Amino acid sequence: MVVSTPALACALLGKSCKCIGLVSIRSQSALATQPPALLDHQLIMNRNILLLFSTRIIRLFCYGFLSVVLALYLSETGLTEAQIGLLFTLTLVGDAVITLWLTTSADRFGRKRTLLLGALLMAGAGIVFVITRNYILLVFAAILGVISPADKDIGPFLSVEQASLTHLIPNEKRTQLFAWYNLAGSFASAFGALAGGWLAQNLINLGHPRLFAYLVVLAGYAIGGLILFILFLNLSTSIEATIQKDETKRVLGLHRSRHVVFKLSSLFALDAFAGGLLVQSFLAYWFHIRFGVDAGLLGSIFFGANILAGISALLAIRIANKIGLINTMVFTHIPSSILLMLIPWMPTLSLAVGLLLLRFSISQMDVPTRQSYTMAVVAPDERSAASGVTAIARSVGSAISPALTGLFFSVPMLFNLPFFLCGGLKIIYDLLLFREFRSVKPPEEN
Repeated sequence: MVVSTPALACALLGKSCKCIGLVSIRSQSALATQPPALLDHQLIMNRNILLLFSTRIIRLFCYGFLSVVLALYLSETGLTEAQIGLLFTLTLVGDAVITLWLTTSADRFGRKRTLLLGALLMAGAGIVFVITRNYILLVFAAILGVISPADKDIGPFLSVEQASLTHLIPNEKRTQLFAWYNLAGSFASAFGALAGGWLAQNLINLGHPRLFAYLVVLAGYAIGGLILFILFLNLSTSIEATIQKDETKRVLGLHRSRHVVFKLSSLFALDAFAGGLLVQSFLAYWFHIRFGVDAGLLGSIFFGANILAGISALLAIRIANKIGLINTMVFTHIPSSILLMLIPWMPTLSLAVGLLLLRFSISQMDVPTRQSYTMAVVAPDERSAASGVTAIARSVGSAISPALTGLFFSVPMLFNLPFFLCGGLKIIYDLLLFREFRSVKPPEEN
């Protein structure tokens, strides 16, 4: 017996391994009967899936690693809450523009090339944040580069990776694969938050200045971008879209699916605007100001939160199989929003953290289902563009809100307002999504 595929890949895709090009455990004689070209193709496809999972893990580790200390670092350099909020807003605006440019042309420009360029932008932004404290230069790097104020994916990576993975698997396994993809990212973000928080705290405890401790974390983020570039170099052409020459009119890379994508995008923008009010850096800052929590404990809190978020994404598979993708998105998201609005009412740190963890235990069930649904309702040659346009909508939606939160945080009476706005707007989004798309089914539900 020989194992030609790592256990993770088979665990992800189960009995469908053969039909999508993965080779599971089989006898030596069975492998010998495979045509050499087919076997090579199978192994190449499997390598691509593992590489895309690896880059997702490294990238989200870096995002979590940075998110716990980024606002603390900027505050340590002398920036006010309003300046930090404006910087985060400009970061997300720049991300929206760059991502729109890259993802809407990725299927024609090349998915691998797009990912390589994104990795360079991530490394470059990290390097600039390390070498300068000049606010104008930081803004410039935030707009043109990829720097994450949250533990969530930004830049062109998510859209292109999702399109590439969808290209390699059958419809019935898409939600399952996306759930594992999000689980891997959540766990990576959790360990990143833990590592970043405690690395900074231990350096401070050893007598190093806070600014130096935070700069070490930023340097690690830049190194992560370089590692991603090296890994993306190993992707094969199997991830690329098959482009047919036609005269079909395209808008932002979309043709026949654009009306559905634009409607989804408008709703996703509302959800993202709400979420942008409480990006993880601001949540960490809120706990730091409200309860005096240090960087190390913040890392531990968000480690636990992201672990629970990853598990919740995995549980979404079973729920979606029973009640459908749209129902799963809506009826798990509303309770998590209610829990978020209750956090500021908690009088002690333990109660506030308890509610936060409870909220994270269900908050991410809509993520793999949302991603899977978007890929399901568009044509194959529109997937990168569709994922990119919806991601841009989310980036634009979330771009304004951090600046508002910075202003709210600077006014003591409004310090808790972002929690209520975030939760309330997310509930409105859920109800609108259910009304507009409950009758639009993906292929596997028809």
